[in-house]
Amino acid sequence: MKTDHELIREFQDGNNDAFDELVKRHLSETYGFFIKFTSDEVEAEDLAQDVFIKMYKALKKFRFESKFKTYLFRANINMSNTYLRRNKWRNLLHLDQAPDQGYMDTSLEDEWRRKELWDAISLLPPRQRMVVTMRISQEMPYREISNIMGISENSAKVNYHHAVKALKEKFEN
Repeated sequence: MKTDHELIREFQDGNNDAFDELVKRHLSETYGFFIKFTSDEVEAEDLAQDVFIKMYKALKKFRFESKFKTYLFRANINMSNTYLRRNKWRNLLHLDQAPDQGYMDTSLEDEWRRKELWDAISLLPPRQRMVVTMRISQEMPYREISNIMGISENSAKVNYHHAVKALKEKFEN
């Protein structure tokens, strides 16, 4: 089985089948990331598709300075931030819809909490942001995070600890 970097090189040399193989290899993880992020299958499919469309264009210039999986997670994070900005106003426009008597709709409040959390995560230093995103959205063990990012397992734990501490301080204020 070819490595991601070998497939990217083939794709850069004009082999579109190599890109198709990358998509097959990483689509379920990307879709899973967005499912946890949005809790909406259709939105998750659209976001995953958008990420791979961007990857199709960006991989022509890929410099092999990081692992593809790390590059893909960065793209997922960027797409998540775009999604949050794009949907901020859509969520506000539904405020005038009154829920049925006796039914308390907390979906908007939950969406705002999720947005507030992801906005705060997006402000973390890059390494902390990557570790937290992989732990929260993908529920990855530290060992796998360390392999993807090329850091020690202990470094992944420390980055996660510092990120959580910073997030707690932000939400306490």
